[in-house]
Amino acid sequence: MSESAGNAPPLSQAAGQKTVQVWLRMIFAYTALVIGSAVMILPFLWVVSTSLKTSPEVFAYPVVWIPEVIQWGNYPMVLELLPFGRYLLNTAFVTTSVTILEVVTASLAAFAFARLRFRGRDKLFMLYLGTLMIPGQVTLIPNFLLMRWFGWIDTYLALIVPAAFSAFGTFLLRQFFLSIPRELEEAARVDGASPFRVYWQIIMPLSGPALATFAVFSFMTQWNAFLWPMIVTQSEGTRTLTVGLRFFQDELVTQFNYLMAGTVMSIVPVLVLFLALQRYFVRGIAMTGMGGR
Repeated sequence: MSESAGNAPPLSQAAGQKTVQVWLRMIFAYTALVIGSAVMILPFLWVVSTSLKTSPEVFAYPVVWIPEVIQWGNYPMVLELLPFGRYLLNTAFVTTSVTILEVVTASLAAFAFARLRFRGRDKLFMLYLGTLMIPGQVTLIPNFLLMRWFGWIDTYLALIVPAAFSAFGTFLLRQFFLSIPRELEEAARVDGASPFRVYWQIIMPLSGPALATFAVFSFMTQWNAFLWPMIVTQSEGTRTLTVGLRFFQDELVTQFNYLMAGTVMSIVPVLVLFLALQRYFVRGIAMTGMGGR
C-alpha cells in the first residue's frame, strides 16, 4: 500500500492536469464556435456590403468588402423600381396569418395526440409525422390543381390555406405538452372542465416558450418562402417580397446591388422578431422533448 501510494502523482499535480484538460476543451469549443459563427455571418456581411456598392464594384476582383463611396442611394432606389411597400404588406399579412393558423391548428392537434386517449392515436400520430418525409416539391402540382379548382389562384387564400397546417409544429408542441404534469389536467377535470377548457386555460398558458419557438420557426419559414408564392401569384397585388425581388434578375443583367439592398430590407423584420423572442426561443428549444409518454 505504501509503495503504490508513493508512486501516485501528488494531488496538486493531478488537479493541475485536470485544469489543463478543462482549459483545452474550452479553447477547442470556443474556437469551433468562432469559426462556425464566422462561416454563418460571412454571407450576411457580403449581402450588406454588396447593397452599398456600385455595379462595377460588385464584380471587382479581388472582392471589395468596403466600397470607396458608400451608395446609400441603393435603398431608396429599390423603393422606386419596385412597389416594395405593397410586397412588404403582402408578405406581412400572409406570414402573420399563416403563423397564427399554424400555431392554432398545430396546438390543437398536439393536445389531442398528447392528452386525449382514443383508439389508434399513436399510429395516427406516426402516420401524420411520416408526412415530413414527403418533399414539398412532390405536392406542388396537386396543390396547384386544387387551388385552381377552387378558383384561388392569385389570391391570398392560395398563399395562406395550404401552409396553415404543420406536422413539424404538431410534433414540437406535442413533446412539450407531454412534459406538463397530468395532475393539473386531472384537477381541472374534477372541477368539471371540458377538454377544450383544459387546452385553453391550462395547457396553452403553460406552453409559452414552445409556442414562441414554433411561431418564430413558422414566421421565418413563411417570410422566406419563394417557390409556392411564385407559382400561385400572377399580379403585383398578391406578390410577396421574395417573388418581387426576383424582378431585379433577367436573362442578361442582374442588378445585384439593388437586389441585395432589397434583401437587407426584407431581412430586418425577421431579425427584429428573432432578437425580440430570442429568450423564449432558447427556452423552448431547451424544454421541448423532455417529457415522457
